[in-house]
Amino acid sequence: MKSAKEFKVIECSGTPYEIGLQWGEGCKESILKVSENAFNGMSLMYQATREEVIARAMTFLPLVQEFDPYLVEIMRGQADAAGLRFEEILTQKCMNELTFYYNGKIMSLCTSFAATGKATEDGKTILGQNIDWLVGAPIDLLKINHSNGLVQFILSFANSSEFTFSSAGFGMCANATLGQDYSFNIPLACYLPRVMRQKSIHDALDLLKQVARGLGYYHLADANGHMWGIESIHNDFEIINPENDMLLHSNHYLTERFKMGDTASVFQPDSYPRLDKMGSFMNRHYGHLNPEIAMEILADHDHHPYSICRHIDPASPISSTTLASFIMVPAEGAIYIAYGNPCEQDYVRYSF
Repeated sequence: MKSAKEFKVIECSGTPYEIGLQWGEGCKESILKVSENAFNGMSLMYQATREEVIARAMTFLPLVQEFDPYLVEIMRGQADAAGLRFEEILTQKCMNELTFYYNGKIMSLCTSFAATGKATEDGKTILGQNIDWLVGAPIDLLKINHSNGLVQFILSFANSSEFTFSSAGFGMCANATLGQDYSFNIPLACYLPRVMRQKSIHDALDLLKQVARGLGYYHLADANGHMWGIESIHNDFEIINPENDMLLHSNHYLTERFKMGDTASVFQPDSYPRLDKMGSFMNRHYGHLNPEIAMEILADHDHHPYSICRHIDPASPISSTTLASFIMVPAEGAIYIAYGNPCEQDYVRYSF
């Protein structure tokens, strides 16, 4: 029998700094844990000192400050509330990029989907994914009320990635894509917040075209049936258009010219069967897809433990699991979230 574990929703409002203060106060335990894990991990795995890692992260600050001063103020609020230096919060935001700098490998990642129009039961857009990472990595749920009237639900993962659902009527999914070459641009955790503060999906996609480089695949989908994906390498990007009103992705490149540098076959070989399973399931239910059916596929155990619903591999020294699973329905202003493996946890509905 499933459990119904719920996230504590951390509500924030006011100026960017005030939002950061409330975020830092509400998520202080997570933020401190992220800091401890990050610096201990860098020291253990790469013999990098805390100050060396922070110095490397600070090289991003001019880019971040120019691109999104609003986020910089949020980070200052987080730091003051958590009792950390601003530099330590910025380092958390840069951890995906720093892992690559120190030649680390990001393992055991996510599977996502979006569907609309003829693919769904009632024509409404649905999108979602499982968030897979190392056991114990902190994840928090925030409801942010911006002063311009925009409201967001944000699943904040280790303060270094955000999965966001916007009251502007669109949501976002994200998957890592891992190429061989990587140049330092704006860190993904420092460009996604501004992307998801846009007033429309079109504005958000236009901004992603400018800044999405190297580490992430994203797809956006809105209540009006618009949806696109975007893949990138360190110096190029490609827009992925839906097929039969559906978008599906895992952790390998679909863009032909990006495949030569793709390392998924070495570091994410399970990415291919996960995507195949997602595709076959959604095609089988084509025309009838709804949140309940999406919950079934996100709980699938084909190729367990390296399945869509991911579980610990006891034979692996570094193994991950599904930390949370979500399904967004923009037309309803609703997001359904399972706190943990969806085979074990019921989805809880949150709405604007």
